[in-house]
Amino acid sequence: MTKRVSRRDFLKSGLAAATVAASGAALPRLAMAATDDELCTVLDVGKCIGCEACVEACREAWQSSTPDPVSPIPQPFPARVPIEDWSKRKDVQDRLTPYNFLYVEMLAVSHKGQEVEINIPRRCMHCRNAPCANLCPFGAARVEGNGVVHIDGDLCLGGAKCKNVCPWKIPQRQSGVGLYLHLLPEYAGNGAMFKCHRCLPLVRQGQTPRCIEVCPEKVQAIGPRQEMVAAAAEMARAYAQADGRAADLWPEYVYGLEENGGTNTIYVAPVPFAAINQAMIAQHKEQAREDIDAALSAGGGRGLGPGRGDGAGPELARFGRPSMGPQPDAMQSAKNLTWALAIAPVAGLAAGLGKFLSSTKDKGLGEAGGKK
Repeated sequence: MTKRVSRRDFLKSGLAAATVAASGAALPRLAMAATDDELCTVLDVGKCIGCEACVEACREAWQSSTPDPVSPIPQPFPARVPIEDWSKRKDVQDRLTPYNFLYVEMLAVSHKGQEVEINIPRRCMHCRNAPCANLCPFGAARVEGNGVVHIDGDLCLGGAKCKNVCPWKIPQRQSGVGLYLHLLPEYAGNGAMFKCHRCLPLVRQGQTPRCIEVCPEKVQAIGPRQEMVAAAAEMARAYAQADGRAADLWPEYVYGLEENGGTNTIYVAPVPFAAINQAMIAQHKEQAREDIDAALSAGGGRGLGPGRGDGAGPELARFGRPSMGPQPDAMQSAKNLTWALAIAPVAGLAAGLGKFLSSTKDKGLGEAGGKK
């Protein structure tokens, strides 16, 4: 009996074959099995008191890794492409920016006729099947075997493909920094993208990420994915029971198990995430308006415009405050699978060329824009 092959299965097979054929290209996680080294974090937001010790520790460790831009920042062509400059607002820590990889969302959530205070540390979700890594045309983003999704600042040209395909719009762009300054700064790029790498340099040395280490309430835990998933499910069942809900409704109290095909950042909360997301959307609308006013006062703002629509849903996430609504697996989209298939043969070559150009820059072409 002949087995029928779906279009999606065909594209997946083609992607794996094309990637293997491309010398040096990183194998997209789409075609890989999870490794035993895959680490996952679980955040019990019922414990978070909003002290922001995690935010301060993250900023102390990594803010300086994002360089200051050259001045003036080259205007990209065409002129409608926005320059995004956060270098004069490094103090902002109530949203994600190129200089702030973690913030705490402080919410008043309406639930069962009462207002519940919820504090949620937000950063990259570290997707298992990350579209940013699968779809970066320059091979700058990738998923490590330990589950960390990171962007190589030496390869990134700031095209923001990673942000556009991220369900939560996590990566943030700083113009006027990075490799593109040594190529064709007006025509080849617009800076570099930055986001949480879950303290990858420390994790590689067997150390604990700073946000986990400094938390006085032990909100976060990190460990092998299978153990962390089991722990999250147990906590969610306990929260559902305490909330007077049926036992089989515990998935409403956990976020990250299924979203975008599963992530290595999993949240559990004492109230359903549908209620949390509703409160987030309302709060983000107000904050987005304040962001625009602040950016305009600072002489910028083109990169912070309201975008399409009324500023709700995915558009709000462009302001660096990701929501917590349902997210389908982005890499199950035929459009994304086709794009991944198309770029797989060249992404590795582009990454190799980028490394060569980056090393050349360091040796003889100066340090414009700094080095991470």
